Amino acid sequence: MITQLAIQLDRSTPIPLYHQLAQAIESAIVGGELTPGDRLENELDLAKRLGLSRPTIRQAIQELVDKGVLVRKRGVGTQVVQNPVHRSVELTSLFDDLTGAGLHPTTQLLEYRVHIPDHDLRDELQLEVGVEAVSIKRLRRSNGEPLAVMINHLPAEISPPPGELEADGLYRGLRSRGVHIRLARQRIGAKGADPGEAEILGVDTGAALLTMQRTAFDDSGKVVEIGRHVYLADHYFFETTVVSR
Repeated sequence: MITQLAIQLDRSTPIPLYHQLAQAIESAIVGGELTPGDRLENELDLAKRLGLSRPTIRQAIQELVDKGVLVRKRGVGTQVVQNPVHRSVELTSLFDDLTGAGLHPTTQLLEYRVHIPDHDLRDELQLEVGVEAVSIKRLRRSNGEPLAVMINHLPAEISPPPGELEADGLYRGLRSRGVHIRLARQRIGAKGADPGEAEILGVDTGAALLTMQRTAFDDSGKVVEIGRHVYLADHYFFETTVVSR
């Protein structure tokens, strides 16, 4: 099905028209107006309707092709490949975000280890000497496709069991135990996939990944968990709102 989008461009701003068009198309995908498999108008029709040059249209589409959102197919045209997972930078879990977006999250538990943490991890978790921690490694899929590798460390006394982690996610398991996360420190970055991450995610070594490190605290200010996650950069993005002071 060829979808004709209602696109508004602002020619009075310094934002390039090709980038405005790319953002409009991506917003339609994120908002569900365009779904995987939908086709865009051809470049000539789109250029004529919007009053743009074909090179401008081509540059906008190429921007989304490079991000893995669109694909060009000979004899078919330009199609939507996927709906990238959109996550606001706020205190939510990936499992809840995927479910809220109408996607189907599944979890494969790769490691569940109960152990006495080393000095550095014990300090991060603010544990007494000799108190056990649990280290968890999981593969999160969205609609069956690999999306993220998540490593979490938390005090053993509050950790959900393995089966619960696969069914409901970590934060839901914590909430069911009366543990409520109120505050977290996060650091978002980027890196190339190492061989182990590449094998799990089904990508080449060195593929672009987003990274997120989180330390989460409960109502009393006690550390609940340490998270170190990596996400496929062409399937996932964070969004922030910036306010001028």
